[in-house]
Amino acid sequence: MPDEIYVSTDVEADGPIPGPHSMLSLGSVAFAADKRVLGEFSVNLSPLPGATEFPRTMTWWAGFPEALAKARENPEDPAVAMPRYVKWLRQLPGRVVFVGQPVAYDFMWVYWYLMRFVGDSPFGHSALDVKTYAMAMLRKPYRECVKGALPPEWSDNLPHTHIAIDDAREQGAMFCNMMRHHGAVAP
Repeated sequence: MPDEIYVSTDVEADGPIPGPHSMLSLGSVAFAADKRVLGEFSVNLSPLPGATEFPRTMTWWAGFPEALAKARENPEDPAVAMPRYVKWLRQLPGRVVFVGQPVAYDFMWVYWYLMRFVGDSPFGHSALDVKTYAMAMLRKPYRECVKGALPPEWSDNLPHTHIAIDDAREQGAMFCNMMRHHGAVAP
């Protein structure tokens, strides 16, 4: 059986849900369980036809103007970018597992775009949430497992910039550290 490849993924968007709003940026970093990076994928996307920006989301973005500007550089048509993403996923040397934080948000966007523009998802219908994994490991309530309350040895002190590829790197490294500390992989 091929090894699992943990595809840490972060998206940036201009609203709370896909369709009425658009994904601005997608970043994925493929990790082996031992934290080796097997590849990276990053793309900025053109807005969906007829989609609009959600005012509350854009108010949030006002606090991160550099990241928003970065997410809007050189956008690609999702009809071209998403098949390219699937091709990248399928060339990875194992079975892909979507990893996100919060996974409900990031997976929703990626799955919707995959189904809309490719008609298939290499991830199937499932994804792994970093915060839920932390909850299980620490045996603490979910709301107590925010990033700042996690053990410092889980963090590689990578930047969290709200640039999709940066945030995918950060959370993926943390997830691999968590697996190592949990004994899910050899040190």
